[in-house]
Amino acid sequence: MSFATRDGRDWTPDYLSAIDAKKCIGCGRCFKVCGRDVMTLKGINEEGELVDLDDDDEVEKKIMVMNDQGACIGCGACARVCPTNCQTHVSAAAEAA
Repeated sequence: MSFATRDGRDWTPDYLSAIDAKKCIGCGRCFKVCGRDVMTLKGINEEGELVDLDDDDEVEKKIMVMNDQGACIGCGACARVCPTNCQTHVSAAAEAA
């Protein structure tokens, strides 16, 4: 499978496939650069469970989690702004294989 930029240069998308909850600091930088709702911010409560931030639960920590993995276009903007390198990306070529 071959991909190209608008002017025809070779390009291989790197799709976001996972976010490491132990490394993520919930800063939201990746969320701000992604216009496709691939990720969303969640809270982790005292029991270590993921909770929506609009719930009344107290949260110990906020983290980004996958929201719509299929919406990722593989641009890599999220990886470039992440201060903790908590994301895993997979090459479109590897997914096609």
